Amino acid sequence: MVHDGGVGEDERNDPRRWRRRGRAERSTTVASARTSGTIHDGGVGEDENGDEVAQVSDDVNVYQLAEEHEQLREAVRDLAENEIAPYAADVDEQERYPTEAVEALTKTGFNAVHIPEAYGGQGADAVAGDIVVEEIARVCASSSLIPAVNKLGTMNVILGASEDLKQRVLGDVASGAMASYALSEREAGSDPSAMRTRAVPDGDHWVLNGTKCWITNAGESTWYTVMAVSDPQASSPVNGISAFAVRYDDAGFSVGPKERKLGIKGSPTREIYFEDCAIPADRIIGEPGHGLRLAFTTLDHTRHTIGAQALGIAQGALDAAVSYVKERQQFGKAIADFQGVQFMLADMAMKVEAARHMVYSAAAKVERGEPDASFASSAAKTFASDTAMEVTVDTVQLFGGAGYTRDFPAERMMRDAKITQIYEGTNQIQRMVMAKQLLK
Repeated sequence: MVHDGGVGEDERNDPRRWRRRGRAERSTTVASARTSGTIHDGGVGEDENGDEVAQVSDDVNVYQLAEEHEQLREAVRDLAENEIAPYAADVDEQERYPTEAVEALTKTGFNAVHIPEAYGGQGADAVAGDIVVEEIARVCASSSLIPAVNKLGTMNVILGASEDLKQRVLGDVASGAMASYALSEREAGSDPSAMRTRAVPDGDHWVLNGTKCWITNAGESTWYTVMAVSDPQASSPVNGISAFAVRYDDAGFSVGPKERKLGIKGSPTREIYFEDCAIPADRIIGEPGHGLRLAFTTLDHTRHTIGAQALGIAQGALDAAVSYVKERQQFGKAIADFQGVQFMLADMAMKVEAARHMVYSAAAKVERGEPDASFASSAAKTFASDTAMEVTVDTVQLFGGAGYTRDFPAERMMRDAKITQIYEGTNQIQRMVMAKQLLK
């Protein structure tokens, strides 16, 4: 229902409100905006004491999120706090898959908001997708990997698959199935050119053999985007790797045991195996030999989303720290009254806010296809993940001994934050990507 001209419950929880808009719909030139009065100086007015003060017009929209994005944040935060946060500690403690989060996110369409409407999704833009991941990560990093990895596992399909394959894969994921991404191998992590998994054409099939490692949500996903060498004799490894869509029930496909991890314990990480795994030839994504190019483009679309996850973890830790220091008493007063604590909080908040702007800016650049999108996405991921690590460590410090126990969420957030500096390309690799962009 809608009350007082506002946004009602059903409307707030409808991700379609934050779908992608066409360039013409969202683009207004500065000149036309000034002519129409949309952009202008607020002028000078007087305050209640008669002193001159600068005024800003209410209709100036220079540098801020759209109202729809803020409404989305409100809807996801409400869902996260009520249907995901109550289970976060148990998910971590029991190292179990967050089924409550899966159900809540699928019910509201927040499980894969990035999928275009044509395939049953919500068609949300990249900024909206990052807000969803951020708000979930604020209460449970493991659960935030549901929308984050669904995006990672399907971007190759969105970018390069045939129309028929898009209908099958994207339609499944929009309906609640999970998708994973399989690029890394034990000897081919930061260096995908060392890949050993092979794909050989055999009539109307491709036959895959090999092992992939560090596969997020493996064992829970229905679809896996898999990179394999299809032409070992190619002039360059970049031209010899192809991408394929593999289903969990394909003959010859299997998954290994869960890795024993420091953090994000609710999200299973496993090896996956291909033993003469024959898949239909129409499940190749794009043209043969184009897989690695698709992989790199996919990572441009998703690295800022890992930045959003890191941002959410950092914001959750900051919120917990602020609440705790206002209640904790030492020397007859709240520790929030001590300047040293205040300085720590100020530095934490400053870095979180900077990370937020970098993440949203990168998402917008990728959405628009700007030339520096790759740099921006790597920079956002790197800065936000480094910030998450710093802020969570400082949160544990502010909690003192209590922060070192599992009675409080600080130590879980610190453990969860570490992976954001590692997956989807280590921060050292990100700095190489950024430097390459600067020097080309």
